[in-house]
Amino acid sequence: MQRILYFLLCVLHLSTTASAQNLNTTFRAKMTFSNQTLANIWGYTGRDGKEYALLGAAKGLIIVDISNPDAPQQIVQIPGPNNLWKEIKTYSHYAYIVSEGGMGIQVVDLKGLPSPNLSYHYYKGDGAINNQLNAIHALHIDVNKGFLYAWGGNLFNGGAKIFDLKSDPYNPKYVGKYDQLGYIHDGFVDQDTMFSGHIYAGQFAIVNMANKNAAELLATQGTPGAFTHNTWPTDDRKTLFTTDEINNSFLSAFDISDPTDIKLLDKIQSNPGSNSIVHNTYILRNWAITSWYKDGFTIVDATKPDNLVQVGNYDTYPTAGSGFDGCWGVYPFFPSGTLIASNINALNTGNGELFVVTPDYHRACYLEGLITDAVTGQSLNNAKIEVLGSTPLTQELSTSSGIYKTGQATSGYFNIRVSKSGYQNYETLAFLKEGDATIVNAALFPNGTFSITGTALRQSDNQPVDGATIWLYGALSTNSTTTDPNGLFSFPSVTPGVYNIVAEAPGLGLAELFGQTIASTQDVTLVLSDVFKRDDFAEKNKDNFLVANNNPFSESLTLQFSTPEQGAVITVQNSLGQMLQSIATSGNSGAVVVGQNLPAGAYFLRLELKGQLLQTIKVLKN
Repeated sequence: MQRILYFLLCVLHLSTTASAQNLNTTFRAKMTFSNQTLANIWGYTGRDGKEYALLGAAKGLIIVDISNPDAPQQIVQIPGPNNLWKEIKTYSHYAYIVSEGGMGIQVVDLKGLPSPNLSYHYYKGDGAINNQLNAIHALHIDVNKGFLYAWGGNLFNGGAKIFDLKSDPYNPKYVGKYDQLGYIHDGFVDQDTMFSGHIYAGQFAIVNMANKNAAELLATQGTPGAFTHNTWPTDDRKTLFTTDEINNSFLSAFDISDPTDIKLLDKIQSNPGSNSIVHNTYILRNWAITSWYKDGFTIVDATKPDNLVQVGNYDTYPTAGSGFDGCWGVYPFFPSGTLIASNINALNTGNGELFVVTPDYHRACYLEGLITDAVTGQSLNNAKIEVLGSTPLTQELSTSSGIYKTGQATSGYFNIRVSKSGYQNYETLAFLKEGDATIVNAALFPNGTFSITGTALRQSDNQPVDGATIWLYGALSTNSTTTDPNGLFSFPSVTPGVYNIVAEAPGLGLAELFGQTIASTQDVTLVLSDVFKRDDFAEKNKDNFLVANNNPFSESLTLQFSTPEQGAVITVQNSLGQMLQSIATSGNSGAVVVGQNLPAGAYFLRLELKGQLLQTIKVLKN
């Protein structure tokens, strides 16, 4: 046993402020370690509930008490091989540290914490590999079965070396190997199922490790960047997340529920266009927490693995782009929820950094749908979907099947724009809600113009209505015209789209063709109802069943209604005919307030009674 006091070996810098940008994360503290880099990190919670960061520093394991995340305190540094690469995992009250610098597996008994006087020793193999363990790149522990898996290194072409920890965790016992697919860079094992990352082969493997010397290969699968660095499954073992440690890389999700039919579900970048490199990902409940070198770490909502959405991040490094500087590892599994991350070194120095952060886990606001040609009904690929006003801009392209899936961290009303060369833009208002999938399907109309002609007739005698006003409501325009003595009307130079065509005349009810898809020259007939003409109430009120007291409006709109019978319904619709609000009125007359939560734009208010449309009015919110 050796006693190392951090006052003698480490210059500690504790910062109480941070300049890094962040989303749904709160900076608590930073520690800087002079003249040594940091590699990967892990965490340990003592039997007294105290939480400790275990840091893979170049000169050996550093243990920091982070129980008070605003004032972390270093306990000790235990010397080890002086080497950049360090990986750490825990089992019971033991820490296991491996390094490319050699010396096998360092085992540290953490039971004595918070005392710095901790027992440790190096294990270099026994039995068939007695004293042969040296360099090891990474490790994982199947904590449910009690086996340690060491990856890379000098034995078995870098395949897995397996050690039993159950009987004596302080003294591992060699029990087998897996080298069927050669070098393993990193991996995950639980309940004897191994998900190994074969970085140079560009694939992961799923292996049944129940028999440690006769493993059963279940499947292999290539990853998008063909440089498979690490793997981590969801708790239900239906989805596997992988990282490819290359420039412009992705965090990827695979459906592994059927190992004979593995499917790529989705992939996501922390900072698209920056050329950043992903490193390690870990799954905590429904979130993937991932280190991204110069981008720090991200939190991705993985509830829908076919639609990965970034809902949090903390940027630990002041520059962006490609390269292997910045955040090596992140650990999210403390019972308190505290999260720790390691920077290899601060910018332009050789000093490693520990960040202590409190995450605020939020569900994503999903946006999904199908993009089609409005005339042919065929799917459209590479249509651009944008959430206008989102920061950063949420955008996605439709697939070859016309499907798109995206989302963002911010809820609220947003204008959604869909665009594609050769087609008119489509815009609509949508409410994106945390944890929900908002479906916006868009049928895009081709560019061009045509004409709409028609006739207005009175319902009671089928005679033409002279002087009727005909309104043409479209997504991008509103036009009106008047019928001639023969009840005829015409709208020339109309672009393809979805339209509402409304006819009104003194003493008659409205006629409406609602939600008409029109992509070529059309001739329509509008029949104006005279159901209420003979009613004294209707004669007095004419078209004033519904009156907007303040139109245009900026905050809310007060509507006065007066109807011949009880039971009228007022609906609020956008210019595309999507219903945003529906209000059932009480009594024959009164007032209602609408529009409080709507953004600026044009809306249509429809008053209906027993299925009969009494009136439509257009309103504007500034």
